[in-house]
Amino acid sequence: MSDRLIIFDTTLRDGEQSPGASMTREEKIRIAKQLEKLRVDVIEAGFAASSNGDFESIKAIASVVKDSTVCSLARANDKDISRAGDALAPAERRRIHTFIATSPLHMQVKLRMSPDQVLEQAIRAVRFARQYTDDVEFSAEDGYRSELPFLAKVCEAVIKEGARTINIPDTVGYAVPSLYGDFIRQLRELTPNSDQAVWSVHCHNDLGMAVANSLAGVSIGGARQVECTINGLGERAGNCSLEEVVMAVKTRRDFFDLDVGIDTRQIVTASKLVSNITGFVVQPNKAIVGANAFAHASGIHQDGVLKARQTYEIMTAEDVGWSANKIVLGKLSGRNAFKQRLEALGIQLDSEQALNDAFQRFKDLADRKAEIFDEDIHALVSGEVAGEDPEQYRFIALSQRSETGERPTARVVYSVNGAEQTAESEGNGPVDATVKAIESVEQSGAELLLFSVNGITSGTTESQGEVTMRLQKAGRIVNGVGADPDIVVASAKAYLSALNKLRSKHEKVNPQV
Repeated sequence: MSDRLIIFDTTLRDGEQSPGASMTREEKIRIAKQLEKLRVDVIEAGFAASSNGDFESIKAIASVVKDSTVCSLARANDKDISRAGDALAPAERRRIHTFIATSPLHMQVKLRMSPDQVLEQAIRAVRFARQYTDDVEFSAEDGYRSELPFLAKVCEAVIKEGARTINIPDTVGYAVPSLYGDFIRQLRELTPNSDQAVWSVHCHNDLGMAVANSLAGVSIGGARQVECTINGLGERAGNCSLEEVVMAVKTRRDFFDLDVGIDTRQIVTASKLVSNITGFVVQPNKAIVGANAFAHASGIHQDGVLKARQTYEIMTAEDVGWSANKIVLGKLSGRNAFKQRLEALGIQLDSEQALNDAFQRFKDLADRKAEIFDEDIHALVSGEVAGEDPEQYRFIALSQRSETGERPTARVVYSVNGAEQTAESEGNGPVDATVKAIESVEQSGAELLLFSVNGITSGTTESQGEVTMRLQKAGRIVNGVGADPDIVVASAKAYLSALNKLRSKHEKVNPQV
């Protein structure tokens, strides 16, 4: 077996299946570029046959990504596979990932196919995919709930047809680590030509064991590829978390004895980018990328860390991209210092104008907030996405009155395509009044699915608040994010941001319905 673990990222495909997490083509390209900087081995860019938008986004990613293999998912049929092959044509390194279900339940109820029919279709799919690329991956959907002898027969057949990677998913998150690892081991032993392919694991987190199951598939089963997502993003309870798998293998190299090619210093930047684009906030106690992941509140812990970090830290915050110097800039800092800090954080803006706009927002914030943290800088530049339509809605000012025993009121001033608009309303609270004020004029008719408030930095009431608002209209779901030291202002920005996306010409490439 190889001593290297392949990291297959499916944030842009499986992760995007979370309701509300769908992205525009430009957002997908931006994430793909960050995944390339992260040195992900394989980027699953989407499902080419699912929509014209997804096809175009895969093609665009295939055109710009040079250092990672670009992959498209395809069902085990000629139409899907040819669509994937066409989308991947510009890629320097391309992979077609074809799949068919192999569990008795899925074959009988979903596919309505016999095992022999499934076997034949899997063979034909891999054979057809080889016309487009030598790098073909085969997945047995619901593999863990499949019968071992039949699954081994399928794996042997597709390897003979040239499948280089065999993926055995725990599609519904049913596995437990020791059993899943042993399942992969037995399957490899039952497959006569198992040594001719890389074995892969793809685990869902329905029982909270996706990372543990994936690592068991590696350590017990001998898998050498893990399929995962940034922040564990994915439908239902999510997928295996990339950052947790990578840091487990790196930190416990004494146990796994494997290398990974990931540039771990890019992990936090990738996490924040995905969180901002999707609107899925990272919980503070999330391993590796949560705000509290390297915080020490206990006096005993603090004393130990001050004496020697390794007393309570098994890895350093700097290893994964957190800055050692949290307070970096202030109101007297210049444009060059700001630019250098962006570079140190791994943030790249697409133009000088984008840099100038971000610097102006930085100066405005510095006038209101004495200490600027790295998290503040991430929030300042989070909206700088190349290729998006100009903002139709832009926040200008807000005044609100809230007093115990009185009904709150809000007056919002914002621009619509450059024309100033004023809106006023009452509400149950200042945020409610602010949203109702905007709606009284815009009358979007959108349904608010989520209102989330997150402190960008901790330990001070001066922290910026980051608000996420998820709106739904006519089956389309969008996320708006706004940040400001005033949480009501942040709410107004978030709502206007969501309206921008609802009215944007840039459709989500895989809209959730």
